[in-house]
Amino acid sequence: MSTLNQVKLFRRLKKTKRSRASILKFRPQIRGVVLRVRIQTPKKPNSARRPVAKILLSTKRSIVAHIPGIGHNLRKHSEVLIRGGGTRDLPGINYTCIRGKFDLLGVLNKQRRRSIYGIKLDDSLKKKLRRKFRNI
Repeated sequence: MSTLNQVKLFRRLKKTKRSRASILKFRPQIRGVVLRVRIQTPKKPNSARRPVAKILLSTKRSIVAHIPGIGHNLRKHSEVLIRGGGTRDLPGINYTCIRGKFDLLGVLNKQRRRSIYGIKLDDSLKKKLRRKFRNI
């Protein structure tokens, strides 16, 4: 433990928070090209088949990103947009592909949480909205 004189001379250093999505370099999203698409299984208590893609970013770094939603149309050489934040049960995957941008299509027949999965508001859904929100 440091003495009072040491604390007075050398101030206590605050810990710097390290970002998990460090490759983004404080950018919200970044574009990349798919090198490979594969299926990965989650860690211990969970059991599933989660789609992931190895992506070469425009900064010449390669990462592995999760493909959210049911089904996808990604192939080799497809362009995708990447954001930070992965899935908790896939270790080492700290990035997610954004649906509805570039070559990655949105999820089909999605009614709720559409903004996450790249689906625009359908005309049939606009009619169901209350009169107050209809002019959107």
